[in-house]
Amino acid sequence: MNNTRNFNIRVYAIIFNDDNSSVLVADEFQKNMFMTKFPGGGLHYGEGTLECLQREIEEELNGRLTDITHFYTTDFFQQDAFHRHLQLISIYYKAHLISDKQFPTSLTPVGSEDNQKLSNGYIAFRWVPLNAINKKMFTFPIDQYVCDLLKK
Repeated sequence: MNNTRNFNIRVYAIIFNDDNSSVLVADEFQKNMFMTKFPGGGLHYGEGTLECLQREIEEELNGRLTDITHFYTTDFFQQDAFHRHLQLISIYYKAHLISDKQFPTSLTPVGSEDNQKLSNGYIAFRWVPLNAINKKMFTFPIDQYVCDLLKK
């Protein structure tokens, strides 16, 4: 009997500003939908989680992370939102960003009314004060759970 199961492993950064009062969130338009999440992405075969995290941050933010510490790894079953046959495992690290380059930022999230103007691959970032962060800001269940953990 074949009991092979497939997993999608994702690695994310909870990036704090210099005084640790705000975190960076990503507003993206991918797979024809708007999403708000923490910066990061999928682990490639052969990568370690920290290598993946640095690659994703370099791709998305043109920077590197420092002061990296593990924060949370999914400890419950979560089905992948886009590939229903996969189990999602997400790993979150707290960190600070080192970047000499600018990356696209916004003061407000891009709402669904703007979706028709966006193309797949759109990404912008926002600094959200920790005292204002709310799980309802996030699209996916694990990010929502992690948001609650940050508030504790």
